[in-house]
Amino acid sequence: MPKLFRSRSGLWLPLLLQAVPVGVGLTLIVGPASAVQAQQTARVLVTGTVRDAAGQPLEQVAVGVEGLVGGTSTDDRGRFALPVVRPLNGKAPVLVARRLGYQTQRLTLNLQEQRELSLTLTEDTRALGNVTVRGRSDAADTREQVSIIPLDPRAAKEIPSPFGDFSAVLKTLPGVASTNELTSTYSVRGGNYEENLVYVNGFEVYRPFLVTAATQEGLSFINPDLVDRVEFSTGGWQPKFGDKLSSVLNVEYKQPAAFGASATASLVGGTAHVEAASLSKRVSYLAGVRYKNATYVFNSLQQQQGRYNPTFYDGQSLITLALGPRENLERTTLGVFNTFAHNDFRFNPESGESTFSTAANQLSRLYIFYGGQERMQYDTYQGGLNLRHALQPNLRLELLGGLLYSREFEYRDVEAAYSIAEINRDPDSPDYGLDLDRRGLGSRFDHSRNYLTARIATLETRGTWTPGQRSAVRWGLKVGRERIQDELNEYSFTDSADYVPDARRTRLRSDLRLESTRTQGYVQHTYQLDSLKTLTYGLRLNYWTVNQQLNLSPRVQYAFTSVRNPRVSWKAAAGVYYQPPFYRELRYQSGAPQAQQGELNLDLRAQRSLHFIVGNELRFTKWGRPFRFTGEAYYKYLTDVVPYDIDNVRLRYFAQNNATAYAAGLDARVSGEFIPGTESWFSLGVLTTRENLKDDSINTFDADGLITGRVPKGYIRRPSDQRLNLGVFLQDNLPGNPSLKGYVNLVFGTGLPFSPPDNPDLRGTSKLTRSYKRADLGFTKVLTLRTAVEEASGRAVQLKTLWASLEILNVLGADNLAGYNYIQDLNGRLYAIPNFLSRRLVNLRITARF
Repeated sequence: MPKLFRSRSGLWLPLLLQAVPVGVGLTLIVGPASAVQAQQTARVLVTGTVRDAAGQPLEQVAVGVEGLVGGTSTDDRGRFALPVVRPLNGKAPVLVARRLGYQTQRLTLNLQEQRELSLTLTEDTRALGNVTVRGRSDAADTREQVSIIPLDPRAAKEIPSPFGDFSAVLKTLPGVASTNELTSTYSVRGGNYEENLVYVNGFEVYRPFLVTAATQEGLSFINPDLVDRVEFSTGGWQPKFGDKLSSVLNVEYKQPAAFGASATASLVGGTAHVEAASLSKRVSYLAGVRYKNATYVFNSLQQQQGRYNPTFYDGQSLITLALGPRENLERTTLGVFNTFAHNDFRFNPESGESTFSTAANQLSRLYIFYGGQERMQYDTYQGGLNLRHALQPNLRLELLGGLLYSREFEYRDVEAAYSIAEINRDPDSPDYGLDLDRRGLGSRFDHSRNYLTARIATLETRGTWTPGQRSAVRWGLKVGRERIQDELNEYSFTDSADYVPDARRTRLRSDLRLESTRTQGYVQHTYQLDSLKTLTYGLRLNYWTVNQQLNLSPRVQYAFTSVRNPRVSWKAAAGVYYQPPFYRELRYQSGAPQAQQGELNLDLRAQRSLHFIVGNELRFTKWGRPFRFTGEAYYKYLTDVVPYDIDNVRLRYFAQNNATAYAAGLDARVSGEFIPGTESWFSLGVLTTRENLKDDSINTFDADGLITGRVPKGYIRRPSDQRLNLGVFLQDNLPGNPSLKGYVNLVFGTGLPFSPPDNPDLRGTSKLTRSYKRADLGFTKVLTLRTAVEEASGRAVQLKTLWASLEILNVLGADNLAGYNYIQDLNGRLYAIPNFLSRRLVNLRITARF
């Protein structure tokens, strides 16, 4: 392990504060002022962390010196910093930590030894008026499940990213790949982003259908201010989760027990949330709103300039009603969940410029002049009811009803005139770097009038029966009705010689309607063979009325803990996973004749994947702090695959089950307190994924370059074949001043294969985009304005803490690619024009917590 992590906290943060690039325009100087002040005032700054018996940080713990007035309180990570005056009588001071519901702890301080304190408070059973006994959830202990990663919801709010999106923390995990910081989408272990399941409080989450570019997206569905618990599975999940091929993100929102609120403002938007519970604890509510305007970020895009007006706002609420008797409020509960989201993207392009290399190794520059505008709007409304009732202490039932309504439209009338110029590369020439020869190529026109409406209604029942301490049976049945209406009317043409041949004209017009019923069900059994071995097995079914296909998915997991070393656990899983087609997979968008573009293939079957996973988990202590290492090897074999191409964030499906594929790789992650009191992690993923299309062949040539025939292409790289992915999230604070925090978010991924459109011979070839590398830094100052001592004394102070954050995004100034645009000259020569992502930016953020 590098020496960086062998000493106390505050090691990398002072260096980063002094090493911020000059181009950012900021200069930060950190010196040993706190130490000098301590010597002059005879004060010693005592720092430490307070946790409960389970090792979780405790916030709002009152910390002070016995016999003296004043004190401080712990923050949301259980950290505190308290200046203590050296006593003149030589008597050692006693540190006191108090919190309601916990036993008070006293610790005699030795001010001669400067060290980080670690306090543990145990619950005070005498203070409990009543006790609620909960059974252990199988999802609570990740040692018993394969490919499950628990996440601290606070990390999602603190990780530096352009929009504070929840998905930013997912992109640092092993097996997860994303090469575009402007999107909330991600791929897992070789899949695409439409192969990921997302649940919030048991309700499945959907995303807009018509999004084609990352700039058109809003924020992800999940609101970090409302999150209580997060679990992320990268494969081999249990039957209780649904029918997708790649991953499951399971999020539980809070159930507040007291009042709390927060408000955040930044250069790209703001958020606000409130939570509270009634005095009787029968009613609790949680609500949050978010607003995003990404003009500041989009103006840093290199290749296309114009007037951006992207606005996004949403609102979410969760109301929980306890309907049970007063002595057992949790026996019957009703949850009411409501969300709405509005995304309005408007753009008037004006000009664009991009420098690129041609096949002849000639450096060229593209100039584009635009006229017209684009407008995309997506409005989504989703709601649900969740009724839970305990028939017996060991038998619980749930009834869930959900509704989704999505209305989307896409308008586009854009004309572009472009030209290419060769660049002078002679360093001895006075015109070095200037244009040598600018030649006109022509123009392009794009027109769209697309409308889509989706209505989805679901009704689901679930049950949990625990006949004994070692056994748990779960089952569920879900029926959904789907109605989708899609009107497509778009065309485009390229003009390079004052006329438009048919080869350069595309037209798509259709009016599609799809109504169907989808039925799902599962049953699973978790059994503890003994205290060290756990077996989970079960079966899932899915039936869709469109293709009339019934899919059965058996799945099994086995985990055991080493007898000799209880800190080591081993896991294995195998199962069949189906992904029945949704609307987008049915529509021909690529790899089909022009006459079929936009039509639906109603005979499309579900894609199938066999998962095989083995791994282990090691929990260990280093430098007196807890760490965890997880490693997994996996292999997925896919049949009835629907091939696709990627265009920015749009997936263009072939709408045919004409391929087989596989994905294999290794994932590893080390997480823990590299810096005392803060969790950080390093993730590494190694992957290969390839597919073999039926009747897919490539030309063969003789020595004279003449075509001699065609041969099968065989297995080729899939569009998501990112061989290496590295994610790092580091947290730190200054020595003696835990209120000044620092964060590093680092993502690196190797290049992805790409090929020009309408050229199947080049699809999946060795041509690669450049690697994706991005580092974001964040610095936060926390001001504690309300302590637990003040709360206990009844002082009416509303504001608890104030967070001031400075974020330096893309600090390395990397020119990452979002993809390519392709243009063609009069001679039929095709040029791949790179689209670059955002440059280095500085973002300011203020958060107030009440």
